[in-house]
Amino acid sequence: MKTIVCLAAVFIIGACQPPPRDPKFKLISTEKFVFNSFVDCNMAEAWVGDTLRIFPGKYGEDPVWGDARELKYANGRHADEVFLTPREKFIDPIMPANVPPGTPGLHGAVWFETMYQDKNDPTGRTLYGIYHNENYPQTLPYDSATGVGYKNENWPEGLRGPESAAAVCRIGIMKSTDGGKSWENKGIFIEDLQANMILKPDNVSLTFAGGVGDPSAVASGDSLYLFFGEYSYPEPYASDRYTEETEWSGQCISVARIALRDLDQPEGKARRWDGRGFNTAHNQIGKPIPALQIPREAGGGPASRAGQYHWGPSVSWNYYLNCWVMLMGKVEEPKWKGSSIYISFNRNKDLGVGDHAVQWSKPQLLLTKPGRVLWYPSLQPMNTPEDIANKNTCLHLGQRARLFVKDSEANEYSSEYVIEFEN
Repeated sequence: MKTIVCLAAVFIIGACQPPPRDPKFKLISTEKFVFNSFVDCNMAEAWVGDTLRIFPGKYGEDPVWGDARELKYANGRHADEVFLTPREKFIDPIMPANVPPGTPGLHGAVWFETMYQDKNDPTGRTLYGIYHNENYPQTLPYDSATGVGYKNENWPEGLRGPESAAAVCRIGIMKSTDGGKSWENKGIFIEDLQANMILKPDNVSLTFAGGVGDPSAVASGDSLYLFFGEYSYPEPYASDRYTEETEWSGQCISVARIALRDLDQPEGKARRWDGRGFNTAHNQIGKPIPALQIPREAGGGPASRAGQYHWGPSVSWNYYLNCWVMLMGKVEEPKWKGSSIYISFNRNKDLGVGDHAVQWSKPQLLLTKPGRVLWYPSLQPMNTPEDIANKNTCLHLGQRARLFVKDSEANEYSSEYVIEFEN
């Protein structure tokens, strides 16, 4: 009997062990480090041979903000060198042209947000650029045959006043076989359709009519996992049935995945998380990551009403911590205003097992600057021997990394801190 009791006690004690704590971290002040080019997105980058190459900026047609040719690239022997490249030294890649409305091809403007580097190419020149894409009813009118596009009916107001239209964001893939010097569009692989757009009079956010965007993608196993912001209504929208609670329930940072073998023909191949698995189609609404969603009682609210929510994930694998790290912004006011950056952790290296891809810790405050508007946080390598030897990027980092963030009102992408982790 005594042996049985002792064994029972062992099992009870084992079952009651607390889960592993989140890693500790601290910010170390540094001299201000200012990036010399236009940034309006996550920083996409890859090592091509012994050269680190980065791809900031915007390219393509935009009837509200004006057409852009600011998507460029720069090279360096290490991160500090490439980030300090003079603006005039950035190079224009060869990009696919926009096509007329109603024609298959590239519509709207694009921003590269993540680079996936094909591990089967020993030269490192085969890159897949995951891009954020924005359109309007003018650039992507509704096609009743496919259900793609938008109707210019009760369309919400955009950021530039009553005469401007709200955008809709989608996520697509381009491919380069020459290290990012030229690109071929492979198409859209995550999007929300007209039925889920949030229209007048309910949408008063002055930002998006809906859609998915601001992504960060990481490879795990044989899949690419895409973390992105969800801004649409989670069921067919109708003004007479609209509720803030319903909209909030489907929004925040979500996740989808696509097999690496499908990146050359990605359209229709991705699947979105539905709360139990990756079972939802690429153009249907899934479920957000629960731990990252701000509860209603804590101020969480819908994107169309400028409620509080996390957005703009930047995900990296940290080999020192042996876990995934995610940075994110937080919307606190209309027009995407927010002054704080948050951090979350996921200790599951294999994101393909069960619900590992959504097992993120509750976000912790990393940085706040009251009165400022902070967007696009990311952790970046430096010029240390370790970072250079390991060819670290914003997707792969060690114990120390530079924290970059965009001060939107100053239109400045800069770093004033190094983050140091303790496991």
